Amino acid sequence: MNNFKLRGIIIAVVMIAGLILSLPTMVSLLTPYQLADNWLGPLGKHIKQVKLGLDLQGGMHLILKVDTDKAVTGKLNIIASTVKSEMQQKRIHYTKIEVVAPDSIAVTLRDPADQDKLTAILNEQTSFADPSTETIGGVTVFRYSVKRDEIQKIKDSSISQALETIRNRIDQLGVSEPSIITEGKDRINVQLPGITDPERAKRIIGETAVLEFKLVDEDHSLSNALAGDIPQDSYIAYMKETNEPILLKKQVELTGDTLNDARVKIDRASPYISLDFNAQGARDFERITGENINKRLAILLDKKVYSAPVIKDRIAGGKASITGRFTDQEAKNLAIVLRSGSLLAPVEILEERTVGPSLGKDSIHQGLVACAIGGVLVIIFMIIYYRASGMLANIAVILNIMLIAAFMSLVGAVLTLPGIAGIVLTIGMAVDANILIFERMREEIRLGRTPKMVVEAGYKHAISTVVDANVTTLIAGLVLFQFGTGPIKGFAVTLCVGILTTLFTVLVGCKWVMEWFVNSKNVSRISI
Repeated sequence: MNNFKLRGIIIAVVMIAGLILSLPTMVSLLTPYQLADNWLGPLGKHIKQVKLGLDLQGGMHLILKVDTDKAVTGKLNIIASTVKSEMQQKRIHYTKIEVVAPDSIAVTLRDPADQDKLTAILNEQTSFADPSTETIGGVTVFRYSVKRDEIQKIKDSSISQALETIRNRIDQLGVSEPSIITEGKDRINVQLPGITDPERAKRIIGETAVLEFKLVDEDHSLSNALAGDIPQDSYIAYMKETNEPILLKKQVELTGDTLNDARVKIDRASPYISLDFNAQGARDFERITGENINKRLAILLDKKVYSAPVIKDRIAGGKASITGRFTDQEAKNLAIVLRSGSLLAPVEILEERTVGPSLGKDSIHQGLVACAIGGVLVIIFMIIYYRASGMLANIAVILNIMLIAAFMSLVGAVLTLPGIAGIVLTIGMAVDANILIFERMREEIRLGRTPKMVVEAGYKHAISTVVDANVTTLIAGLVLFQFGTGPIKGFAVTLCVGILTTLFTVLVGCKWVMEWFVNSKNVSRISI
C-alpha cells in the first residue's frame, strides 16, 4: 500500500469516527429530538452528546463566604483539647483551660511554676506570643495569643481546605465541569451547570460535617446539670431525634479527620452510615473503646448527638456506624459530606442565581443563528471567488465543525456560549488557511504550471504560513486554558480543538482530495 492510499484510509477512518461521535450532538442541537441510547447498539450508550455549560443548559451559580474567624476558633479548640491530654500525661495540674475568642487560650495552673512546661506544650501546636498573666481570685491565669502571621495562615488554610472539600462534594454529586474558584480573601465562586436539584446541592455544600466522638459524663447527675450545676469539663447536649438532654464531656476523644471512608448500608430496611477509619484512627478508636468499656460513647455530627451506645468491648479494625431515622437521600447526603471531609469553617451563601434551561436554549438558538449566517456568507463568497475549490473548502469547514464536536464528545469537554464564539473564530481561521493556499495555487497557474504541480507547489509554499499562524494562536489558546476560568476556559477549549481539526482538514484532507482529483481525473485545469 502506497503512502497516498494510506493517507486516504486514515482520513476516511477519522471522518467516519467523527461522524459517529458527533451525531448525538448534531441531532440534539439541530433538531428537537435526541438519539436513543441504543441508536448504535451496545456501542451507542458510550457515545454521549457534548455537555453544555451553565450558560447553555442552565444551572446554579453561588457565591460562598467562608467564616475564617471561626476557623481560628475551631483550631484553638482542637489545640486546647490536645493540650489537656498532654498536661494530663505529664502530670501538670490545672484548674481550667478555655478558648477566649477570637485568638487566645487561657490556662489556670494550680502551680504557676509549671508555666514553662505549659508554654512548651502550646508551642508544639502553633506559634503563640509571650503570655500575659492575670490574677483572679488568688490564682494566676496565663493567656496565650496566637501570633498574627499564624492567624493568617489558619485563615488561608481554611479557604484552601473549603475549596478542596467543596470540590470533592460536588464531584460526588456527578456534576460535569463545575467551576470552583476563590474570589478575594474569603469567598468562593461555584458554578454548577445542569444541576437538577439545587436545594440538595446547597445542603451538601454548606454542611460543615464536623464528626466528633465524646464520652458521656456518667460521673455526674444529669438532673443536677439541668438544674444549673454543670460540671466544669462537661456540657449539656441534645439527642438529634428525640431531643433528650445528655451530659457530655467536653474533651473530644476522636474526630472525623481520621476517617477513611463512609458508606450507606442497610440494616432491617433502615439505612445507616458505616464508618471506616484509617490506621491512626483505628488505633485511637481501639484504645478509646478499650479504656472505656461499659461507658457510653457519643457520636456527634455538627454538634448534634446522633447516638450514644454503650461500649461492650474493645473495638478493633477501625469500624463504627452512625444510626438514626435516615431517609435514603439523607443517608446518601451524610455519607457524601463525611467522605469529603469536614469544613474547618462554616460557609454562608451570599449570592445565589439559577440560570433556567429556557435561557440556555435561547443562547443556543442565537449562537446557531450567528453560526448559520456567518457560515452561509462564507460559503457564498468562497463559491463565487474560488468556484469548485471554494466548494471543497466549504465542505472542509463543515467537516471541521463535525470533528470539533466529535473531539469534545470524546474527551467530555463542555460547550459554553464563549465556546460557540471559539467555533465561529475557528471557521474564520479555516477559511483563511484555504485562501492562503488557493492564492498560492493561482500564482502557480499564472506561471503556467500543470495541475499536479499547482497543487504540490501551492501547499508547499503556503504550509509554513498556515502552520505558523495556527500554532501561535494555539499557544495563546493553551495559555487561556491553563490560567483562565469559566467562560474563558470554554472559549479556549473550542479554539484549541478547532485549530487542531483545522490543520487536519485543510492540510491533510483538502490536500488529499486535490491530489486525488488531479491524478485520477487527468484534468487540464483546476477550478479556482
